[in-house]
Order: sequence, then C-alpha cells, then structure tokens
Amino acid sequence: MVDMLVRLYALPEGAPLRRKLEEKGVLIRTCRPYEMHAVQEWIARTFSTRWVSEFTAAMSHQPVGCIIATRNREVLGFACFDATMRGFIGPMGVDPSLRMGGVGKALLVTALEQMKALGYGYAVIGGTGPQEFYSRTVGATVIEGSDPGIYADILPEPS
Repeated sequence: MVDMLVRLYALPEGAPLRRKLEEKGVLIRTCRPYEMHAVQEWIARTFSTRWVSEFTAAMSHQPVGCIIATRNREVLGFACFDATMRGFIGPMGVDPSLRMGGVGKALLVTALEQMKALGYGYAVIGGTGPQEFYSRTVGATVIEGSDPGIYADILPEPS
C-alpha cells in the first residue's frame, strides 16, 4: 500500500461539510482525553488493535491529534494525525454502515485543516487503502516508491 501526498494549501472547505452532517445529528470534533477509552474500544471492535496503538499515540500530544464523528454520544468514525509519524494523517475509519454518507470526507478534511493550522504545508497519508477516495476528496497524489514505506517489518497483531 503506497503513501499519498496532500497539499494542505489546496483543501476544500470543511465548515460546509460539518454543517451538513450536523443537520443529521452528526458532530465532527476533536476527541477529548477523557473519552480515550471509549474510542479505543470502538476502534478495536471495528478495525484493529494496531489502529488503537496509533490512536493512543495521536492522543498523547498537545494539541490532541484525533478528530471524531459522533451522534447521540456514540462514535461513528475517527481520523488521526501526527500518530505514527509527524506529518502523517491516519489511521482513519468510519463505521462500515455509514460509508458514502460524508462522514469520512468531513473527518479527513477537518484533520487536515488541523494540520494546516499547526503549520504543515503538506500531509502524508500513510499506507493508503481507498486511493480514489483520497484523490477525489483532497487531491492526494501517490508518492512513487513509497510501498511499503514506514510500514516495513510490522510486528504481528496479538492473537
């Protein structure tokens, strides 16, 4: 899985995306430290323990590096940055039943806006899955020669 590069000075506006979701009861916001356990459990149940480790790293610095989507006090998705490496965005994920509804797009753009506000000009999406989504949503381009990139020699997940 290749890495992709995003120009943070050419992002779509996040506010309209968040407003549209808010009308449906979905909030896009920064995760709070006292919510960490609930989000960790959701990520482990929905995705993987590796992603829990990366989420935990993103929550361990200031400002916190994780944006979450919630509705009725339930986690719907998350997007981390500065977790595995500085300047990287990810992991990110949305409840599989809610995909294609704009939650992932709003999470991605909001996290990238946070990175831009911290002074980054570019962000790397590490080990991309849905390349078409990233390309279409934020104009991400493939970084040639980036497979496996920083994700070489990964230890196995616990069984």
